[in-house]
Amino acid sequence: MRVGLDVGGTKTEVVAVGSDGTIAARLRTPTGWGPDAVTRTIIDAVRSLGTQAGVDLSRVRSVGVGMPGQVEPGTTRVTHAVNLGVDSLDIARAVEPALGVAVRVENDVKAAAVGAYALHGASGTMAYLNLGTGIAAGIVTDGALWRGSRGAAGEVGHISVDPNGPLCRCGQRGCIEAFAGGGAIAARWARPSALPIRDVFDAADAGDEAAVRLRGSLASGVAAAVRVLVLTVDADTVVLGGGVTALGDRLLGDVVRELRASAEASAFMSSLDLESRVELLPAGSAAAALGAALVGAETAPV
Repeated sequence: MRVGLDVGGTKTEVVAVGSDGTIAARLRTPTGWGPDAVTRTIIDAVRSLGTQAGVDLSRVRSVGVGMPGQVEPGTTRVTHAVNLGVDSLDIARAVEPALGVAVRVENDVKAAAVGAYALHGASGTMAYLNLGTGIAAGIVTDGALWRGSRGAAGEVGHISVDPNGPLCRCGQRGCIEAFAGGGAIAARWARPSALPIRDVFDAADAGDEAAVRLRGSLASGVAAAVRVLVLTVDADTVVLGGGVTALGDRLLGDVVRELRASAEASAFMSSLDLESRVELLPAGSAAAALGAALVGAETAPV
């Protein structure tokens, strides 16, 4: 039995995965704030599989944790997880004594890429493009996660596609994230809303000119990220996931139209057949927690 956790800014999802790769149990719990609370969240979430889901914890051989922030290469130390209140935390050192099993850590988007690859039944190269407050991707080739020399592979959100474009939080102008990140869109919308991206789409449907521009910005930014991923790693499939994809076919349709327009303007882009390579992660998928479990199992004892 392998356990995986997706530690998010507000909630943590934990799954138990059997030897056949299927999810045997799945629970959600609120995420605490700060290193001590995050540590307690992880420990309590794993233990809850036994108390609430009836999982025999004595069968657990590994725990994998996916969480935002940077993971120092070759370690289990997470840094700059700002939306968790964590500046630096060695996850394995903090939770292994309580759990008694090997723990491995990966960036949440990269973990989700591994899970999406498994759920998709993919082969070859698949890119998982996470569309949330920010934008980032994870790349999996023949089942193996590509991290790059310093763990930055897939950070497409901070590729500038227009030097005269909007200012990005990274300090550059015209980054893909500045055009299409949920946080950037919400800031430019600047109207009180619990669901600003959905409000932008609804207002655009009603003819609001500012909303039409923002919706177009989002679609063009996502399409740019898809082109980058295909042109750099020749991904067979680009799977879109993250909170913004709750818009479903409304979002996908916009992105496909952007890709189709670039194909109509260029025989080369047309030859890549980009629109057929893009799809949405199924709603409610446990890709990130599943991927964390699979990453954790890579170093588990037999």
